[in-house]
Amino acid sequence: MTTTVPARKRPLLGWNISDGAVVARFSLVQTLRVPELMFFSLVQPVIFVLLFAYVFGGAIPIAGTGASAEDAAHIYRNYLMPGIFGQTVAFAAVQSTVGIAEAMSTGLIDRFRSLPMASGAVLIGRTFADALRQVLVLLVLSITGLLVGWRITGGFWNAVGAYLLLLLFAYAVSWVGAAIGLVMPNVETASTAGLIWLFPLTFLSNAFVPLSSMPTWLQPIAAYNPVSTLVLATRELFGNPTGIQPNFWPLNNPVMYTIGSCVLIIAIFATLSIRRYTKTTAK
Repeated sequence: MTTTVPARKRPLLGWNISDGAVVARFSLVQTLRVPELMFFSLVQPVIFVLLFAYVFGGAIPIAGTGASAEDAAHIYRNYLMPGIFGQTVAFAAVQSTVGIAEAMSTGLIDRFRSLPMASGAVLIGRTFADALRQVLVLLVLSITGLLVGWRITGGFWNAVGAYLLLLLFAYAVSWVGAAIGLVMPNVETASTAGLIWLFPLTFLSNAFVPLSSMPTWLQPIAAYNPVSTLVLATRELFGNPTGIQPNFWPLNNPVMYTIGSCVLIIAIFATLSIRRYTKTTAK
């Protein structure tokens, strides 16, 4: 007598989302098994907060705040924290770059290929896990910020919106990191390639200094940098000082521009990454 095993029904959200959730869980469990990785991911942004708050805080005035010299350091700390948040979530792309490159070189991808799973699930799960790790990082950073004098004055729901915007940006840049990791020959090269584009992206923004202090020819480039609008949007939502902003459309509509940039980044780099991944694993 032959027994027929019924086929598994397709999940409501499709195999990519369902299988991606499994891969995301797998990636998060791996993080728990290597606590040193998470520890150093937390230490670096905390060091940035302490350095900028106590070493540079009194030397960078924020125009338009009307603060006295005595209050300049306190004002700058409130100005600084959204910039540190923006820089930190941008660096989530490095985890994706190195993680994907490592999975490709160690044979983990080959193991996934042997399983009946959707082709894009590995990348979807990995990028989602990398973005989700930022929840703990943002929590630790927020506590550090509160200890050095940062305060949220924009209301509870605005603060929630700011944190969600930061996580959306982390997810978007994780796809950029995944695209880079797929074309890297080894982990060592991936770690360098994953960092080199992030430094100009984050420092050529209003994360640490007002755009009005930059040369006139450089201000439009910084204004259309999505890190600048992310940081400005979170400053407004948290109720922190924003300083005087040059008159550019992205800076006048920072939330809208940041969300649109994230959607565009995900659409472009998710498509490129999944195509590259499918082509690579089909060999």
